Parts: sequence; structure tokens; C-alpha cells
Amino acid sequence: MKITTLVSVTALTAVLAACGGGDIEIDARNQSSVDNSVGDNSNNNTSGGGGGETVDNPCASYEQDGETFQGSYDAPNCVYGTDFVSLSKPYTGSEELVFGDLSNDGAHIFNDSLMIGQGYDNDADMEAAGIAQGGDGSVLRLEAGTILAFRSNDDYFVVNRGSQIFAEGTVEEPVVVTSTSDIEGTVGPEDVQQWGGMIINGFGITNKCAYTGTMMDGDLATSDCHIAAEGKAGAGQTYYGGDNNEDSSGSLEYFMVKHTGAQVAPGNDLNGISFNAVGSGTEVNFLQVYSTYDDGIEFFGGAVDINNYVGLYVRDDSIDIDEAYVGTINNALVIQGETDGDHCIESDGIGSYSSQDQATIDDFVARGLNSRATINNLTCIVSPNAAGTHADGHGWRIREAHFPTIRNSILTTAYMGDQADDNYCVRIESAEGLQAAQDGDLVIEESIIACATLTNGGPLPDSTTTRAFLEANNDVMQTAADGEDPTADDVDVNLAILDGFYSLPLGDMVVNGNATQVTPVDADFVGGVTADNDWTAGWTYGLHPDNRAQPLWFEAAE
Repeated sequence: MKITTLVSVTALTAVLAACGGGDIEIDARNQSSVDNSVGDNSNNNTSGGGGGETVDNPCASYEQDGETFQGSYDAPNCVYGTDFVSLSKPYTGSEELVFGDLSNDGAHIFNDSLMIGQGYDNDADMEAAGIAQGGDGSVLRLEAGTILAFRSNDDYFVVNRGSQIFAEGTVEEPVVVTSTSDIEGTVGPEDVQQWGGMIINGFGITNKCAYTGTMMDGDLATSDCHIAAEGKAGAGQTYYGGDNNEDSSGSLEYFMVKHTGAQVAPGNDLNGISFNAVGSGTEVNFLQVYSTYDDGIEFFGGAVDINNYVGLYVRDDSIDIDEAYVGTINNALVIQGETDGDHCIESDGIGSYSSQDQATIDDFVARGLNSRATINNLTCIVSPNAAGTHADGHGWRIREAHFPTIRNSILTTAYMGDQADDNYCVRIESAEGLQAAQDGDLVIEESIIACATLTNGGPLPDSTTTRAFLEANNDVMQTAADGEDPTADDVDVNLAILDGFYSLPLGDMVVNGNATQVTPVDADFVGGVTADNDWTAGWTYGLHPDNRAQPLWFEAAE
């Protein structure tokens, strides 16, 4: 299964008619429009195709208090009403809730949000429910090739603390979570806010809670740590946080979310995926966020590692870090839209930094309770826009006492001329961050940075400029002339670092007209992906000609 944005509804209709399904018919949002019981409690239902032949109902089902709840099968899709699952009726069963790959690219369509597990805002209720770590609560399994779809940006997808998700796709059969407009073929390539987004809440560490002990000694402890997650109030409010950075919320493998985003309230925006205090026991490999209104992936504390991430057409920050996140991102590709996108990375060390007094900030830093992410082999192709949805196109903003380590990366805005003065590549700010750079606790090394405006912010306390700090760490810098193309392959080239979005081999790279002297750490290339080892092939959407609705904007300019 490969979900693609279809060119027209007519083409989709023809495909469905060929398999007996006719046009997709999606009921208007209605609290009682779907009967999830299965009549005679069998797992059989009439498909509406094949001459009225009775076939097995492939929709997900579960039993509760002696009653069976199951989606209604309207081939090729399964539709789930609010009596199956919603914000006010989370799935809390003890058996795995399983959604499978439907034939003919069918989707599991929800009339409301999908919430797995109950949210708790106090220790007493959580203890009474027996929820103390991932695996104690309900479990969701999405089989390879499964498609989930939501109707509006009022609807979102939550995995609560104690619960787990196992969404284990393959290169040929990724798991996709998207909108019904995508299923219908009416969505535009860069359309956002078609459904809300995904939230995973864990028991990891967030510096919005009070702790004894230190991160360095591994003895942090807390109680009544229940931070309200972004999302709706009331039944839709969920919570995260704890003192277990090794907690497991399950696994995501070859997993994609598309066309997300909703502004619930000012400062309360749903992202592609929010990893809220998600622990390192959670496995996340081969992850894509495609066309989202707010951030691509955002980390509020925790220690989950991400291996092989693609952020494409994210309108705010493709990678957002906050609240003591200490995980690692290995191999990542970020491509902003031609006319939209804010930061490739925006990173904060301490939650609610501006409201903390200096003594509190100093205490958090001394105990390792600030963000200290590691990012290895990242390519950022930043939009040259000067008036996007949220801000101008930018590279990396490191602020509010975040002490990251960034290695072996490529950051460029050099694909187009007429770049705004504020399309900077690297900005380091806050007294703590600048001091950490001077002390060697904030590291950006062995990377290539090519932008019209290389740096912003600084200087370090000893008056070293940000650019000098980067160059001292063997980062190769070039202020690209307007319109200079980092993929140029002329003999007398001044800048050649990419072939499309692929990193060139080190021996072929040229910066400032010279062979680059970058020496990657524990790798034989810089940037996120190479043509010789294209881990994006076969499962991502939007990158490759055989599975996208439009060319990448810098391809069209060539």
C-alpha cells in the first residue's frame, strides 16, 4: 500500500468502481450516524459490492460490558462513530485494539478523535487505575499498510500515559495517518489543518515539574507531575510527565502523518506529532511529517530517540525542542516549502523560561534539568520566505538554556535570490547558552552552513562571535550570493554540497570554491541522506517522482 494524493476525484471514483465500491460516501459528522454494533454479533456485513455478497467485516472491534463495538464497513473503508471511540470515550480495554490494512487502499475513518487510554491529573487516580508505566494501560496496534483518517481539525489522535502504540509499517507498506480530504483526493499538496495531529504522552522528565536529585546521578524523583498537554480542555485535556526517562510508549516504524494542525487557542497549537515526556524505551524509526500548520515534531521533555526523520512542508518549526529533552535524532531531512516555514530547529532548554528567576534557571542547569539534545547528520533546506504563516524562513535557533550537540549537518537557504535579511542560519541566544558554547557544553561541529545571513545572536561572553565559534569547531561557512545554487556541478563551481536533497560525497563537495575540509564524527558523510544509501526511498511521500503531487520547489527552478 502506498497512499498518494490523487489527481482528481474522477480517477478515485474509477478505481473504486472497478472494485465494486463506487464513489466514496462519507457521512456528515453526526454523533449517532454510525451503528458500531454488528447486528447479530457476527463479524459479517454486506459490503455493498460484489452483487450483495456477504463478506467478513474487516473493521476493528472490541467488547465492553458484554457488548461488541465495531466499525461499519462501507467498502473500501471502515467508519467509526463516537460510541466506538471519542475524546469523551477513550479506549480503555485490556485487549489490544487492532486496525489492519484494508484492501483497495481503504481507510479507517473516525467521526471524532482517537484516544487510547485514560488521562489522569493526579497520582491517586492513576495509582487506583494501576497506571505506573508504559504497558500498564491499553494498547493500540496498527498493522503494516494501515491508513487512519480524520474528518476535521477538531479531531486528533492521543496515546496517553501507560498506554502504548505499536505502528510497525514497512518500506512497501508504511502506516499513514491523514485526513479524509486526502483519502477523497481533494487535498492540495501543501494543505494543512485538515485534521488536528498526534500526541503521545509519557512518564519521562519535564522541567515543568519539581524534582529531587540530578540528571547526572540518575536519581531524579517527583510526585504529582501532571502537565497539561496542548489540545482541548475538558474531556480532551490530557497530561504528561514523571521521572522515568526510560519509559516505553511503544514503537513507530515507517510511520507518516499528513496535513495536520489546529490552533486550539493562542499558544495552544497541535503539531504533526507531539512527543510529551516520551521515554527512550519508545522505538521511533523512519518517521515522516508532511504538510503541517504548526511544528513537525515537538519534544516536551523526555528522552525518545528518532532515527531517520523527514519533515516536509512544515509551516512552523520542523524540529522543536523544550522542557529538558535529552534524546538523539539520527539522520534527518527537513525541506521547507518555497514560500512557507519558520525554523528547521527551534530549541528551548527550560519550560516557561521567561517566567523563571535566575536562581531557578541556574539550579535546573546545575542538575542537568535543561534540554541537551543530540542531532547527528541533518540536512535542512530552508525556505527563503520573508512572510510565512508564522515567520521568515530560518535555520537553527538555540535559546533558553538549551545545550545541544549538532554534528555532521548541512544547513542552507542558498537555492533562491532575494532572501530576507532575517533568513539567518544559526542563532545562539540566552546567557546560559552562550556560556555553554564558550565552555564546550554547546557543540555545533563538522557541519556545512551556506546562507545569505550566516549567523544571528551572540557574541559569547569572551566576545567571540557566533561565526568564529562555529569556524573553531570546523564548521565550514559560506555566505551564498543571491541565487547561488548548492547543487551546481560546473567545473569552476563556488558551492556544491547537494544533489537535489542528497548529500554529495565528501570528495565532491566544494565550499567557497575549495574542497571542503569537514571531517564527520562517526560517519562517512555529512547531511541527512545520500544517494548511495537513500533511506527515504519507497515509503515517504512528496520526495520522489513516483509518489508525490508536485516537484520539490528547487527542482522546478532548475
